[in-house]
Amino acid sequence: MSFGRLLHSLWLRYFSKPAADRTLYKALRVRPIRSIVELGVGLPLRTPRLLQLASAKTPGVPIRYCGIDLFEARPGAQPALSLKQAFAALQSPSVRVQLVPGDPHSALKRVSNSLAATDLLLITADQDRESLARAWTWMPRMLTASSLIFVEEPSAAPAAAIWKPFSLADIQKLATESSKTVRRAA
Repeated sequence: MSFGRLLHSLWLRYFSKPAADRTLYKALRVRPIRSIVELGVGLPLRTPRLLQLASAKTPGVPIRYCGIDLFEARPGAQPALSLKQAFAALQSPSVRVQLVPGDPHSALKRVSNSLAATDLLLITADQDRESLARAWTWMPRMLTASSLIFVEEPSAAPAAAIWKPFSLADIQKLATESSKTVRRAA
């Protein structure tokens, strides 16, 4: 790693804004990340920074990135983001970008089997709670015991958000509860 990249990496981990994202940047130092799934694309800052750090950690190996978002159908409270804008902002020779429009449940239902061995799963706080509750069922098939999983805790101020680490066991527990709820409703 060059000296400039090292300085940039240090700056991201200890001084970048928003401060909550520093947790994610520090987590990338734990092990090489080659596959990222993000529920709620974080443009213009978080997602490009994550991809840059992950690419620097594994040079020569393309990073697989899957962003699941409502894109043009985002609610009015969220900043507008088109699928085309997101793809243009994330496109890089070292990253294979896959963008999937939709809510967490419908999107993961379609693509979860193709996302096996995900190294990093990020779930933002702006996801629809009902859809996310049904989406837990699809997540265990994407993850391994060594996957890093972070869920953003909702807060009144976006700058005060916190990324909470989850384990595969936590996801499996939520998936089991979700499937029981769906069966009862049927």
